[in-house]
Amino acid sequence: MYGFSVQMSCGFDEAVDKVTEALKTEGFGVLTEIDVKATLKEKIDVDRKPYKILGACNPKLANQAINAEPDIGLLLPCNVVVREEDNGSINVAFMDPNAVLSLVEKSGIEQLAGEVRTKLERVRDQLT
Repeated sequence: MYGFSVQMSCGFDEAVDKVTEALKTEGFGVLTEIDVKATLKEKIDVDRKPYKILGACNPKLANQAINAEPDIGLLLPCNVVVREEDNGSINVAFMDPNAVLSLVEKSGIEQLAGEVRTKLERVRDQLT
């Protein structure tokens, strides 16, 4: 697997706000927010349920990763997807840093990936 997720029982915008706040408690900020629904509507006139990709970054851990491997930025930030399902529930999916950063064969990256995953799991657990 390349991610893990949690279901939320609230509105979409409220879920995005709660995820953003929970990320902050673990030292993450949201660097990017891609509104997939709006982009697809604008670019190819496709209607879909609300879907946002949040690019989350923990500056301290990102700096450690970049120091270990300068090109690791190709695998950053940690993406978090907030999407509305057909039944109206909200799914929040987190990129698994262990899966993604296993592509990097540098000393210390595996430990760093584990630390990031632990933090993201704590974010997930705040949302249940």
